[in-house]
Amino acid sequence: MVRVLFVAPFALDTTMRFVRAAASLPDVELGIVTQEPFERLGADLKSRISGFERVDNAENLQHLRHAVRKLAHSMHGIDRVVGILEQLQVPLAELRQELGIEGLSVDAAHNFRDKARMKDRFGAAQIPCAKHRRCHSASEAMHFAEQVGFPVVAKPIAGAGARNTARLETVEQLGNWLRSFPPTPKAPLMLEEFVTGREFSFDSASIRGRHLLHSITEYFPTPLEVMENPWIQWCVLLRRELDRPEYAPIFEAGPRALDTLGMHTGLTHMEWFARPDGSIAISEVAARPPGAQFTSLLSYAYDFDFYRGWAELVSCDRFDVPKRRYSVGAAFLRGQGRGKVKKIHGIEEARRDLGDLVVEAKLPKTGQPGASSYEGEGYVILRGEDSTAIEQALARVVRTIRVELA
Repeated sequence: MVRVLFVAPFALDTTMRFVRAAASLPDVELGIVTQEPFERLGADLKSRISGFERVDNAENLQHLRHAVRKLAHSMHGIDRVVGILEQLQVPLAELRQELGIEGLSVDAAHNFRDKARMKDRFGAAQIPCAKHRRCHSASEAMHFAEQVGFPVVAKPIAGAGARNTARLETVEQLGNWLRSFPPTPKAPLMLEEFVTGREFSFDSASIRGRHLLHSITEYFPTPLEVMENPWIQWCVLLRRELDRPEYAPIFEAGPRALDTLGMHTGLTHMEWFARPDGSIAISEVAARPPGAQFTSLLSYAYDFDFYRGWAELVSCDRFDVPKRRYSVGAAFLRGQGRGKVKKIHGIEEARRDLGDLVVEAKLPKTGQPGASSYEGEGYVILRGEDSTAIEQALARVVRTIRVELA
């Protein structure tokens, strides 16, 4: 049996889906560290775990150390330490190092977490990425912007999911940003050139640095545009065909980028741009499963449970490489206005138009609070064998369904 410690700060739906997948493996004894009370786990999970520790802060290394010592005693050792959140990857790597168990190293975890360090590694390895600078002062930020020209993109060094990221069009906008978020040697700011082009993700499965599977997802529009315009209903598309000519550059650069950063075992999520001139630029990479329903989308595209697949990867170094079988897409429904969901328009019309293409949907409910994240108030997932048909159906979803907030 493999004794696995899963750090899951909160019992969020997606997190618990990964936890349950790990608990379902017949050759795994699972221990859980969380900030939630034991009762939040649910009856089905309580009976399938071998250890449980509650901590005040599951991202704090000292708190994790204390929990690990107790679980290592009650479970007679720990063989794996895992978690799906990006902000956990460095403390989890430090725990692994202290316990002498394999997995993503501390150095590699910092490569993935620190976006400026990541770009430095890419530059040294001649991997295409945006020009960037870790800015420790306002003058350094202004100098970089003068060098690359406007617009520039400001983002946190250890960001995730396009949060706290902004496109700055002018010197005045950059100046205002620097006054609101003044960079210092202890809290630097990341600035990048603004890359134009189509945006994609490159999601991978790896075992001990051997890359077994790569998937590509197209964004409509880019995540930054979605963050800047809260009313935009956006889509992603996983085409069944992965041999398209525009994908060839990332199939060459993507695995090299993972090697450069030191990827070990698990799923990764890489964002990249295809420029109008045919070149590409890798934006950033996360050493974790993709968010925003992407793990479910992968599962539908490959007809394979990627939640369980991730659990087997990180727990048992085992992964049955599936074949891409379908084209899959998701339309994210985002409310117009502010407040709570008042009304959802176009649901019946969309049902008539889409028929059996819909494989999963989470529709907004009247009275539901407006979402605070870019994922919006709900989503619709479509699947079929024809990529063009799925792309057209996604467009119909965002044209037809409208979420009204008030």
